[in-house]
Amino acid sequence: MSYFKKRLRSFGFAIAGIIAFVRTEPHALLHFIATVIVIAAALYFHITEMQWIALLIVIGIVWITEMLNTVLEKVMDHVAPEYHPRVKWIKDVAAGAVLIAAITALAVGAIIFIPYF
Repeated sequence: MSYFKKRLRSFGFAIAGIIAFVRTEPHALLHFIATVIVIAAALYFHITEMQWIALLIVIGIVWITEMLNTVLEKVMDHVAPEYHPRVKWIKDVAAGAVLIAAITALAVGAIIFIPYF
């Protein structure tokens, strides 16, 4: 298989992973709805290029942290299906990372959009 075909195949796996995440995880729907609302508001208010950059970065960070948190939770559930305090700690810290990303995104969104109201 050529290098190009291997890379194209890798993109296929990545897209399949995103689709699987959105179809199976309840939080993904919330993130999707929030993303659509924020992008629609940005288009409506004609935000600046720098504001677009900030929004796209925080949107990406929220999606990435949520996806990694989900993967980590599923791995930990597979490795240790029974309760374990270390597993709880790992899951809590991963969930905390998502919360920090979401709060940061909310703050950036407020800084950008509040002046338009």
